[in-house]
Amino acid sequence: MRAVIQRVSKASVTVDGEVISRIGTGLLVLLGVEDADTPEDADWLVRKIIQLRIFADEQGLMNKSLQDVHGDLLVVSQFTLFASTKKGNRPSFIRSARPDHAIPLYEEFVQLAESLLGRQVATGSFGAMMEVDLVNSGPVTITIDTKNKE
Repeated sequence: MRAVIQRVSKASVTVDGEVISRIGTGLLVLLGVEDADTPEDADWLVRKIIQLRIFADEQGLMNKSLQDVHGDLLVVSQFTLFASTKKGNRPSFIRSARPDHAIPLYEEFVQLAESLLGRQVATGSFGAMMEVDLVNSGPVTITIDTKNKE
């Protein structure tokens, strides 16, 4: 699994002109799933994300997690995170998982996040053409790949 995590002051997802999800201060996670991913990847990644200390403490240092600040979470599926641009100028998405594999892992990720946070997690609409609007706070943007745990 691969995630692009953005600390936001607000974010929303619009499908067909209708806002389907909206959050305030928290994290926007663009989540990509590949064929090699397992439930263990989802578990490791969601725990890592909600415990990332990227929110300011009283001294202005990044020492607080999403849990600490009781922030919102918006998770949006993003198969293009596994784009390969090695050959030519048209990206290949061959590493991206097909929906029959990706949807259950995406849903498991969201359900685990809800369980750990103790509240509802906002989502995009899997497979839909979405418009994602955000205000990146900081800016803070972090990428994590479960196959390259740096």
